[in-house]
Amino acid sequence: MPDSPPAAVHWSGLSHRGKVRENNEDTFLALNFDGHEVRYLGKTGDATLGGGDFVFAVSDGMGGARSGEFASRIAIEKITRLLPRAYRLSASGLETGFHDVLQELFLAIHEELMRLGRSYTECAGMGATLTLGWLTPRWLYFGHVGDSRLYYLPREGGLRQLSHDHSQVGWLRRQGRLSEREAREHPRKNALQQALGAGHQFIEPQIGAIAHRPGDRFILCSDGIVDGLWDHRIEDLVATPDEARLHQPAAFRLVEEALENSGRDNLTALVVEVAPPPAPPPVTPAPVVDTASA
Repeated sequence: MPDSPPAAVHWSGLSHRGKVRENNEDTFLALNFDGHEVRYLGKTGDATLGGGDFVFAVSDGMGGARSGEFASRIAIEKITRLLPRAYRLSASGLETGFHDVLQELFLAIHEELMRLGRSYTECAGMGATLTLGWLTPRWLYFGHVGDSRLYYLPREGGLRQLSHDHSQVGWLRRQGRLSEREAREHPRKNALQQALGAGHQFIEPQIGAIAHRPGDRFILCSDGIVDGLWDHRIEDLVATPDEARLHQPAAFRLVEEALENSGRDNLTALVVEVAPPPAPPPVTPAPVVDTASA
């Protein structure tokens, strides 16, 4: 039996500084990589999962106007060094150890942000959240620190938050002691217990994996999106948008409506959809020529 063709992947990403902040400390990454190189992707695009793996990430900087930019730049440098190596091992049939690779990646970014904070006065206290998804033909491996979010929207519906908000409020919510409304209105909702850099000596990144199927979607976003949208509205805008927003890429819908509803913080959204393989072009039968003599 021949191998089935690889699934397709569609993505869209958008970042906006919001209505209040003077600068945008959010950033997002969309990268494609194989065993040799890492390639930057645009805000929207389509590809197949047969041409290398993908990395999608959202980072929210803190403690400095350029912290998000620094975190993004450092993340790219570390991804470029670590993930192609893991891809080569996987292609050779060796166990990649995705947990170890992502652990090393997050710790390397953390240590570099800490070094910058110690070395330069303008970088003191600088830090960032980072939520990253590594998409392979069968799995999404993910790593996370902070309160940016990764949601999973299976093809049958039912939005689920995969990432854990690294805050006391997030812990209370996971324990069922706070409702979504109470968590959103809590005065300490933005007090992080973990972030990359930001003076945190130790971090414990959340690392996991989830198998995907055609029709599944993943949503990565900064807390500015959550401030403007309830979870059920995030699902509606991605899966069943109304006629007025149908023409927009999914991430653009999220940013636009969250901006309308709040806009007090920077806003960033990245939506990734796994789709069935592209249909092969129809085969046109060759014309039949009657060579029989009359």
